[in-house]
Amino acid sequence: MSDRTPLVSGTHHVAVICSDYERSKHFYVGVLGLEVVAEVYREARRSHKLDLKLPDGTQIELFSFPNPPPRPSYPEACGLRHLAFAVADLDAAVRHLEGHGVTVEPVRVDEYTLGRFIFFADPDGLPLELYERAERSPLGR
Repeated sequence: MSDRTPLVSGTHHVAVICSDYERSKHFYVGVLGLEVVAEVYREARRSHKLDLKLPDGTQIELFSFPNPPPRPSYPEACGLRHLAFAVADLDAAVRHLEGHGVTVEPVRVDEYTLGRFIFFADPDGLPLELYERAERSPLGR
């Protein structure tokens, strides 16, 4: 591997731990529309594991564990800040989320890419973002 060759080739999965498995499963499958790949209950850990797939092949592993500690979000803690999903039509996505009772922050515009985005949260308060790419993005993102 040369100094210019990236060590990684893409995102395989993101793991999320939830406090209420059925509520979070409904959110990620029923509201966000992610595809269920596999679902198991691990008796020894008293834990569910739900593998979900996005249309681009990226996966989310949704775990439940008894009494997980709360995630520090405010003020923002060091570490993973949020999970961002790409959407083709941000306005339609906002209407969809609000139609499911999800609170959505106002639309913002990235001053560098010109992309529009919003923030919202999953049932446990995990910050999520929807990002709509701008037609004329100077950075190509």
